[in-house]
Amino acid sequence: MRVTVFGATGGTGQHLVRKAIAAGHHVTAVVRDPARLEQADHPQLTPVVADAMDPDAIRPALTGRDAVISALGPRARTDGSVCADGARAIITAMAAAGARRLVVITASGHVVDAGDGPVTRTLVKPLLRRFLREGFADFAHTEQAVRDSGLDWTIMRPPRLTDGRHRPYRTAVDRNVRGGITIARVDLADAILGVLDAPATAGHTISVGY
Repeated sequence: MRVTVFGATGGTGQHLVRKAIAAGHHVTAVVRDPARLEQADHPQLTPVVADAMDPDAIRPALTGRDAVISALGPRARTDGSVCADGARAIITAMAAAGARRLVVITASGHVVDAGDGPVTRTLVKPLLRRFLREGFADFAHTEQAVRDSGLDWTIMRPPRLTDGRHRPYRTAVDRNVRGGITIARVDLADAILGVLDAPATAGHTISVGY
């Protein structure tokens, strides 16, 4: 597949690029600083320097691509709307480029649903919402923009991300993973690549966790 990755130099994005190349995909990485890319000279990797928030600037990186992945995330707490702003720019550019398949990472923390246990619903997540209000609002706005996009979207919802090693993980469709409070970035990347060419996941959220 021809895949474009936003956030390719971030913690999850680096794993995505590495795994996608190993799987034989051709990756376009939209970045501000290509020097931060691992394997920047790999023949299956094409760095594109562009502002991810500018639809006109990123449209060439989306033309003719089979799938687009947004692994954008805040680098500081002041980056309050980077996920939603990036998603809106990507959606606009995809519409102009004729691209259809979109996978976006948000999180499971801002969502309370049937997958959560009673302690998580009544204690843990209310506390998280109090301390992570801006970030959770950004995720909610991101998901709304993606749902309204008209694209073939999948939203990935991980819990707290770690830099741990690969180990077996669980997934759940349209609900949180019961008891899944962490996931390693390497396994989130693995789950994302697993849904890229899975039409049944379009129009759904996929939660992951241990």
